[in-house]
Parts: sequence; C-alpha cells; structure tokens
Amino acid sequence: MEQNQQLFSSIKPIGVIRSPHREPAGTPIQPAFAAKAVGEAVVDGEYASSLRDLDGFSRIWLIYWFHLAAPYKPLVIPFRDTIERGLFSTRAPTRPNPIGLSAVRLLGVEGNVLKLADIDIVDGTPLLDIKPYSPKFDCFPDERSGWLDKDARDAGTGDDRFA
Repeated sequence: MEQNQQLFSSIKPIGVIRSPHREPAGTPIQPAFAAKAVGEAVVDGEYASSLRDLDGFSRIWLIYWFHLAAPYKPLVIPFRDTIERGLFSTRAPTRPNPIGLSAVRLLGVEGNVLKLADIDIVDGTPLLDIKPYSPKFDCFPDERSGWLDKDARDAGTGDDRFA
C-alpha cells in the first residue's frame, strides 16, 4: 500500500489546456457537441520531445483533472438525462478521482503546443496525459451504451450542476 501511495502522490500535470470555455456552465459536454470550439494544450517544455510523431494522428485522447468539479457524489443526474444514475454509469465530473477524458481533433503540433478542435474542456484545466486515438483500438460502434441507448435529453452543453 505504501508503494501505491508514493505512486499516486507522484501524479502531476504535464501542461494546461486552453479553450474558449471559461466556466463549466455552457461548456460542451463531449467533443461531439464541440465542433466549432478550438483551443490548445500547452505542454510543459520538459515533455516537448514526447510530442514527436503525434502530428500524424487526426485525434488524440486528452486525460485531465476536473479542477472545478464539486466533490464526489455516488448518484448524479447526468446532463443528458432527468433520472438519478450511479456515477460510474455517467461521465459526470464529480468523481472520487476527478479525471476527465476527451478524444479531441488534433489540428497541428507547434513546438510544445497542440492545436486542437472539438474541445469540450474548461480553460485552465490541468493536463495529465496524452494518448493517440486509433480507430483500430478505440472504436466499437456496435456495442451497447446502457441508459444512453434510450432517447436522451438533448443537452449538448453543461450547466452548473457539478461545479
């Protein structure tokens, strides 16, 4: 357990996400609802060489810390529903470890800055990691999506319920 504590205490941001979204309310809730939103991921200089070869990907996964989220809630009413759901069946930010994940479009790499589109992340969000998106590994279009398979409420942007 002590080894795990050391590991967890060593997690630190590798950069910051810049976007036009200044607060959670009004921010698109997924990249699919953020088609016109552009932004950047500014990676700390010490990690700049790790961006090599990333420019060949059209999408990347950004893993980040929901720094403005309210504390953990085991049950939530998600943005696209009116029924209380178990947190782990949603993408609500009020998690025990408030980690977010978005598959954004990569427009280009300029030094230590990633130019992005379809960005659904609040400006100033700490960036934890970057991984390439690959349709060969990351796309399972015929799988079930639980309660999301039902007609969801048409909510493409968030409100302040989780702030």
